[in-house]
Amino acid sequence: MNALTKTEFNFKGQTAVYHGKVRDVYTINDDLMVMVATDRISAFDVILPKGIPFKGQVLNQIAAKFLDATADICPNWKLATPDPQVTVGLKCEGFRVEMIIRGILTGSAWRDYKNGCREICGVKLPEGMKENQRFPEPIITPTTKADEGHDLNISKEEIIAQGIVSAEDYAVMEDYTRKLFARGQEIAAKQGLILVDTKYEFGKRDGKVYLIDEIHTPDSSRYFYADGYEEKFAKGEPQKQLSKEFVRQWLIEHNFMNEPGQVMPEITDEYAESVSDRYIELYEHIVGEKFDRAKETGDIAARIEKNVSEYLANVK
Repeated sequence: MNALTKTEFNFKGQTAVYHGKVRDVYTINDDLMVMVATDRISAFDVILPKGIPFKGQVLNQIAAKFLDATADICPNWKLATPDPQVTVGLKCEGFRVEMIIRGILTGSAWRDYKNGCREICGVKLPEGMKENQRFPEPIITPTTKADEGHDLNISKEEIIAQGIVSAEDYAVMEDYTRKLFARGQEIAAKQGLILVDTKYEFGKRDGKVYLIDEIHTPDSSRYFYADGYEEKFAKGEPQKQLSKEFVRQWLIEHNFMNEPGQVMPEITDEYAESVSDRYIELYEHIVGEKFDRAKETGDIAARIEKNVSEYLANVK
């Protein structure tokens, strides 16, 4: 079991560091970001006690491919991937909202709908919908970004009224979100998949809105297999899906949803390896290429430090 769960780098020109749930972000000269995708895994807003081998590489490389594949739609922060687990990009001032877009009624939205909710984030939902049914058109259900705990649903109107994002910037983010999702759905369809829902994060630099962070990864997105979708939907059967949902389901089965009094179940080496295999399977289905495990897995941190330092030394 070799997984990167902690980083403590000190790169040349480093001016700040932020340790997120799964990513560690190092700021260089207040201008560049070195985003390290660790092998930590989170669910229900808590980090699981064991890392998942190759998970960081899977997420980093999927995100890099999709950032490149959507660069014609909107500018994004990515400059380079000097290591399988690292993306270096432009530092942007992030907006305090996540743009979640949903093409199908499932997950938390379905749980709310089943309990009688007919409006999410100011978006009214039709009566009589069933689990895993397509919306007439994709809906955007933003959340506020919380430093700790759960992100909170919020409407477009509230975001603008509270001055979290200006009306002008929100209109740009909304437009980009719909176009990025449409592109993601096109790419997924070629792989026999349905991009069900996903989230995008945006920031601003020099007055321009940029796409930041990861996109279309199994941590930020949900995919269904297209083959059998209609049949399973007609029968009311669960969809075969590619996402992190299988980890959440495993935790639910072991009576853990990060609620008071609940205890995190033991993550065995065998279970961690099985999750690693699922992530690699996700990569190969989503990208349509065989996953190439990173070499030098003995000391992952040393490899990253060497690769990033060499890259930064050549940045003008």
